[in-house]
Amino acid sequence: MPAERITVPFTVAAPGRVNLIGEHVDYNDGFVLPMAIERHVRLHVRPRADRRVLLRTGRDPETVPLDLAAPLVPRRRHWSNYVAGVIEGCRRAGHDPPGFEAFVEATLPSGGGLSSSAALEVATATAIEALCGGELGAERKALLCQAAEHEFAGVPCGIMDQFAVCFATPGHALCLDCRTRSIVPVPLGAGLRVLVINCGVKHSLADGAYATRRAECAEAAGRLGVASLRDLVPADLEGADGLLPPNLLARARHVVGEIARVPAFVAALAAGDRGAVGALLAASHRSLALDYAVSCPELDLLVDLAEGVPGSVGRRMTGGGFGGCVVALVEEARAEEAARTLVAAYRSARGIDGGWFLTAAAGPPAVTVD
Repeated sequence: MPAERITVPFTVAAPGRVNLIGEHVDYNDGFVLPMAIERHVRLHVRPRADRRVLLRTGRDPETVPLDLAAPLVPRRRHWSNYVAGVIEGCRRAGHDPPGFEAFVEATLPSGGGLSSSAALEVATATAIEALCGGELGAERKALLCQAAEHEFAGVPCGIMDQFAVCFATPGHALCLDCRTRSIVPVPLGAGLRVLVINCGVKHSLADGAYATRRAECAEAAGRLGVASLRDLVPADLEGADGLLPPNLLARARHVVGEIARVPAFVAALAAGDRGAVGALLAASHRSLALDYAVSCPELDLLVDLAEGVPGSVGRRMTGGGFGGCVVALVEEARAEEAARTLVAAYRSARGIDGGWFLTAAAGPPAVTVD
């Protein structure tokens, strides 16, 4: 990142992320395995001499003004909250940016479960670093962006998305311990590609179901006498039906099992055990659909269809759920064939073509002077 202030137009590109396994466990102090993807949010920034910020996006003709002469406050359910929240967080941290204009464009689908919001937040924080001259540091930046999403967007997310974007490592997924915040880069293994397919159903985590799941996990942990569900192993839930109502037991069963699946998945990748990789992804999706109840018929159908596609090693829903995308690991030599076969089968069955792409693990946010 630039250490000197940039006073001419520049562009920030921040990647989205796909989570390979470890879903809905970051806010339970668990392990996750995201990777940055080759799809980005870009901010085209032009510094101004006044204290105004003007935001535009190709998806919305409205110009959104922000007044830096006063504290910023969130608007009701508006995309600019991600930008405003980060600006306000940076100002509280001692980085007071000048006014600027920013045009937002993205190759990430909004509401696709690929962290377009985190990419926008991190791109904004990176732009403020450039405008002010200085660095927040990757961990501080990630936590600041997470706080902005809590306060301004109303989504009580864990740390995974912002950490995945800020610490993105080319060619590697990141095994992130959400309790200690330690990160171990994990190579995907020879001969595999990552396929992402959009089911065509847009999700919105601000609708409340995400917050409900988080509250259910906290209640389950409290009833079981632990600080976090991370403190349990699957055997600890045997006989817990006397302590938890069915919905809380199901939520706990997913979280505890999913946390255990992540290191097992990393080991299977390292060993080249594709059978185990596929079985763990299948178990993750089944748990998300049945115990955590965050899938939808379209995601379930895509996962079912992918099981019979030649070259498909394993697949599951990814992201917060209620729509969005399926992630699949596919054999590199048959990746294009597998993608086209699956998308054609889904279109035939559901009449939806939500789009797809193959991706390698991408690098961190980048700044280029225009």
